[in-house]
Amino acid sequence: MGPGSRVQKDRADAGDMTDLSVLIPTWNRPDKLETCLRCLDAQGLASDRFEVVVGIDGPDQESIDKVGALRQELSLGERIRCVAFPKIGYIAVRNALQSQLTGDILVSLNDDVRPEPDFLEAHLIEQRRRLERNSPAIVVGYSPWVVHQDGRLIDRIVRETAIVFFYSNMLGEDPERDWGYRHCFGLNFSAPMACVREVGGFCAMPQTYGYDDIELAYRLQARLAMPVIFREGARAPHDHRYSAQDLVGREKSLGVAAWRFGRANPAFCRDLFQRDINTPEELSYCEEFVRRELDDARRIEASFLDLDEIPADAIGGEASERLIRILSQQWTLLKRFQWRCGLLAAAMEGRSTLPMVA
Repeated sequence: MGPGSRVQKDRADAGDMTDLSVLIPTWNRPDKLETCLRCLDAQGLASDRFEVVVGIDGPDQESIDKVGALRQELSLGERIRCVAFPKIGYIAVRNALQSQLTGDILVSLNDDVRPEPDFLEAHLIEQRRRLERNSPAIVVGYSPWVVHQDGRLIDRIVRETAIVFFYSNMLGEDPERDWGYRHCFGLNFSAPMACVREVGGFCAMPQTYGYDDIELAYRLQARLAMPVIFREGARAPHDHRYSAQDLVGREKSLGVAAWRFGRANPAFCRDLFQRDINTPEELSYCEEFVRRELDDARRIEASFLDLDEIPADAIGGEASERLIRILSQQWTLLKRFQWRCGLLAAAMEGRSTLPMVA
């Protein structure tokens, strides 16, 4: 029995099962969470065909109260569930909640996206189409960055390049193209629940940021040969702004996550990085790299952080696209430096004495 057949059988055995389970981890962003839930309440898909499960990651009474009030106000009502956890990290929240979901399709969202009215229907239609062909897939929707009026140059770099997400590479391409697990973004994707559970669900990785989405996609591809397909119509704009300093911290966090996932799923990390990063040789190389590149990294960081102070419209005209790309490439050495700092910090349990850029 193929994976698509297993999904259909599970649905038949379960009887009147919910079509979609929307899973949203959150912490201390009640206003963004409210916007997301209101967008889900305005979906064209009938509300009895999906549930919304919000996982509160840590002490956050304001978000708990917000969800309670919205359950009384919105037509979704009791279709919204809220589960509070101690501070364990968003990955661990997703892992803890996956067994409580009742839908036959998982929809993974961030709390700061704004799903458009046909968002859930777009995911459902594509998932049903694939299951009818007995060829289940990971469906990645489109979450372009929300444009803010007080935009800075760093906002444009994030929005117009692949410095964070790779949507700029995916638009206008063959809709049946398999983009590979590296293009599965946790803020907006769907997958058959039975398949997710068959491969073990989200990794139980507390207090960690990053790689959880692509690691799950890796297992779905490796074990069930599930492609990653992109559907622009499953649109949920992303209301998030990175400062240059945020990007520096994010890259270090990804280095920490790389070390931890390298221990939890060595095959995934060997495939992702094309080498074994959890070896003494890798750590020795990282230590040498950090020492050697420290001065250059400090200089680059100083100029990179200046991008927070430059308005978005400082660059215009025909050459603007090229200039934005050139500025994004300034980030490369600093990115590698910070990632290796994170890897070393995780390997040494945070006791690294190596010099690091702030």
